[in-house]
Amino acid sequence: MTTTLYGGIEAGGTKIVCLVGSGPDDVIAEERFPTTTPDETIARMVDFFATQRDAGHEPAAIGFASFGPVELRRVHPKYGYITTTPKPHWSNIDVAGPIARELGLPVAFDTDVDAAALGEGRWGAAAGLSTFVYITVGTGIGAGAVVNGAVAHGLVHAEMGHVIVERQPGDEYPGWCPFHGDCFEGMAAGPSIERRFGVRAEHLEGSDLAQAVEWEAGYLASGIRNMVYILAPERVVIGGGVAELPGLFPALRRELVATLAGYPGLPEHEGNEFVVPAALGGMAGPLGSLVLAEQALPASR
Repeated sequence: MTTTLYGGIEAGGTKIVCLVGSGPDDVIAEERFPTTTPDETIARMVDFFATQRDAGHEPAAIGFASFGPVELRRVHPKYGYITTTPKPHWSNIDVAGPIARELGLPVAFDTDVDAAALGEGRWGAAAGLSTFVYITVGTGIGAGAVVNGAVAHGLVHAEMGHVIVERQPGDEYPGWCPFHGDCFEGMAAGPSIERRFGVRAEHLEGSDLAQAVEWEAGYLASGIRNMVYILAPERVVIGGGVAELPGLFPALRRELVATLAGYPGLPEHEGNEFVVPAALGGMAGPLGSLVLAEQALPASR
């Protein structure tokens, strides 16, 4: 039986990942290149899939997972656009439309973090679950919520990186978010650690590392408490470079139990399987874009 191939694009602020395949064990082709100007970058995406088509590897559909903010409302005239991004030259740019027109293929469009959530839900740390949250903690904080098997959308994609978090004892750092200062992203993303201690998170040692883990665990627990009470996830999956801090997950689990303070009193919230590291690493987004592509096709296919 012939396996259906899908195309995936993960468009990040610094690099693009394009691939053709059906899953983590069946990636036929993959290419990575820098995110430059919109025209040049989109042309390279099109060239990649045209080359694969010529080699007999044409995908049935393409999933486009993009940095944001993006317009996800299908009825909106700017569906498929990157909107008000601070990245120079990329504001108000149609990215999904040219791919669909040039290649003549269905294109599904979403955020990079939502695609990563779909990837972890299909093949990774949230496999088999219907309601969960994926959080990436790196240069920023992004989160995607899958609720009853579907990514949660509304007027815009979720922006859980900007929820209010409780300031941790002894932390006088004002926060770096240009919009909110000391929101979740402003206090717990990679730049906030670097600006407190003068080095990147992965280079911390000794007492600085211990302090960073303590504060990071507290802020993550505070942010996740919001998600627990609003979305009731079965699991929270955390990826990104900051999630690799030694000792972070045990400290985070302790802090989450403390901040939930016995409410609603579910034993699952206290177990080691409720907050877990991502399983797919840097491939969560690219592989999730294949899941997006699958969703672009009629259900009867």
